Amino acid sequence: MTSLPWLETDELWFPPAEEALEDPDGLLAVGGDLSADRLLLAYRNGIFPWFSDDQPILWWSPNPRCVLIPGEIHVSRSLRRTLNQRYFRITADQCFSRVIRLCASTRAEGTWITDDMISAYSQLHRMGVAHSIEVWNPANELVGGMYGVALGRCFFGESMFSLETNASKVLMVHLANQLRVWGYQLMDCQVESSHLLSMGARTIPRTEFLSILRACVDRKPDQPDWAFSWQWPGPEV
Repeated sequence: MTSLPWLETDELWFPPAEEALEDPDGLLAVGGDLSADRLLLAYRNGIFPWFSDDQPILWWSPNPRCVLIPGEIHVSRSLRRTLNQRYFRITADQCFSRVIRLCASTRAEGTWITDDMISAYSQLHRMGVAHSIEVWNPANELVGGMYGVALGRCFFGESMFSLETNASKVLMVHLANQLRVWGYQLMDCQVESSHLLSMGARTIPRTEFLSILRACVDRKPDQPDWAFSWQWPGPEV
């Protein structure tokens, strides 16, 4: 396999995302740490960490990249009926710790969300950069959620869980609508899945993705308090 750059913990840098391997798709570098400064540098440059407990930290920038443009969210007829019933209640930043831990523990295929990852993203949450979105049923039970990173007018979705039918889809509609209201240009979904594609996500070349980042990560969203006091409109928006 082609030799990959090894990142030392005392040096804050990444190779250009364009230098990522084609096989495995997007693998760019190894090592470093999960400090807030390194994570923010990674996201600003289209890079994210993805590894398991028995591996060193692996950094990725796949090509193509799966994204959802907020105004392109697809709402099927059946999902529209679910939204109109207002069965679920959506909140944001109410229980970040529970959301990220449920994202880790509810994946049947295992998880890359290690204890170190939980600690790192919890730090980003305390800084006001990482956010959680929660889905509650009428019994006030947490039945769905997502966490991710917000920089400028880009939201980088990290992981999602769903314990009730349609919980994740309702979350996606609410999130996409709110991001559109705030003038966000994209939601990064990283790698495509049938679920994401059914919701309107699509893949774009990495060059296009990086171009959007350069134009948007330093632009404030369209809201008075851009540090994210998230308020949610109804699903009819």
